[in-house]
Amino acid sequence: MENISTVVIVIHLMVVLALVVIVLLQRSEGGALGMGGGGGGGGMMSARGAANALTRTTGILAATFFATSLALGILAKIDGDPTDILDNIPANQQQAPAPAAGGSEIPTGTGGILNQLPGQQPSAPSTGVPDTQ
Repeated sequence: MENISTVVIVIHLMVVLALVVIVLLQRSEGGALGMGGGGGGGGMMSARGAANALTRTTGILAATFFATSLALGILAKIDGDPTDILDNIPANQQQAPAPAAGGSEIPTGTGGILNQLPGQQPSAPSTGVPDTQ
């Protein structure tokens, strides 16, 4: 089933790219993003024929887009059980204790990074006994 879903994803992406290009090529009626405007009559098709072909192509690509979207949804449902990111956490990993109800706690007196000033060398961990110097 994985090969089928890969093929459908590739087809879906090609349809999406083609749909974006075709929509941008259409002549805009309100001065929006259309790049195919202009009244030059030197093209292979007349303006009306090109507009009809682009409209028809847009409809076909839109229908294909919906079909591949539905197919991807169905394949995702068939492929198996949904995976949860929380299932990948090792069981022996300990959780940090929750902070007190009064708010977040900042550890002090540990001699860690929080107790160092910029440019100061790391100090040894605190033993909890005050210095008598």
